[in-house]
Amino acid sequence: MKQALQELLNHEELSREEMKTILVGITHSEYPNEQITALLTALQMRGVTVDELLGFRDGILETGVPVPLDCERYIDVVGPGGDRKNTFNISTTSCFVIAGAGYKVAKHGNYAATSTSGASNVIAQHGVKFTDDIDRLNRCLQEAGIVYLHAQLFAKAMKFVGPIRKALPFPTIFNLLGPLVNPSQPSCQLLGVANLDQMRLYQQVYQRIGIDYGIVNSIDGYDEISLTGDFKVTTNNYERIYRPQDLGFDVARPEELVAGATEAEAKEIFDSVLENRALPAQKNIVLANAAFGIQVLERGEKSIEECIAIARESIDSGSALRTFKKFVELNS
Repeated sequence: MKQALQELLNHEELSREEMKTILVGITHSEYPNEQITALLTALQMRGVTVDELLGFRDGILETGVPVPLDCERYIDVVGPGGDRKNTFNISTTSCFVIAGAGYKVAKHGNYAATSTSGASNVIAQHGVKFTDDIDRLNRCLQEAGIVYLHAQLFAKAMKFVGPIRKALPFPTIFNLLGPLVNPSQPSCQLLGVANLDQMRLYQQVYQRIGIDYGIVNSIDGYDEISLTGDFKVTTNNYERIYRPQDLGFDVARPEELVAGATEAEAKEIFDSVLENRALPAQKNIVLANAAFGIQVLERGEKSIEECIAIARESIDSGSALRTFKKFVELNS
């Protein structure tokens, strides 16, 4: 650790192997909190490199609980969070729409850090019990088409840095790691980021990992497709800026995306989308995000218009809602 800190003071980059060794050392309580704090601060001031991010990812996956799923191709829809927009559970709702359309989903998530309701909050509100039982997880994936992986059960390294992260007044490399440490290691991912710097960083990471990906960013700072204005999408196959009108959607107003002040209010919006009684803007936002996830699963071989139609059918037919009810039944 002392060597790594000296390298950072000399404006040098740490290698992937160095970072992995440090992360494993953190889980063995080898370093005082002051050194870990110095490391996280130095990385944040300079900006994290691809190798540094991959090294910590390697360490978290190695020290965590793996989840081997009996499925070759499935997706996670996720984001690092922190855009401070307090939107409703767009990614989580989109996952159930994708699963309702007949695709497989392994959603990785946690409790909210900066918003009213994170993925784990809204799912727990429905009486779901989180589990790390591999047999139960595989049964849920096969019978409901979707499985939920509550991050705290799997990424064991995170508990060692929790107090330090809470004490620091800024995000750290661990905020960037969330989307990359799904313990089932899906071959497909749709990621929402809050700015274009993050988009470039994750694009390089995904290319190194070798998965099918879509990364989305709303130009006005949302870490998902908000339909409040133009948004950028980059995938294995293309990079493009869209307007909501390009997809046949009206421009949404920011207040139509808000989760509300309580977990119960966020739950009500989540339920209303799946029950097809949400505000048009709320439904459209979920359709847009689900559609780009479906396009990633389809390896870019379907147009986005086709993917929107598939997502819309999932909600309109009641399939997304039935999928969610089956998921709750299997996990209560």
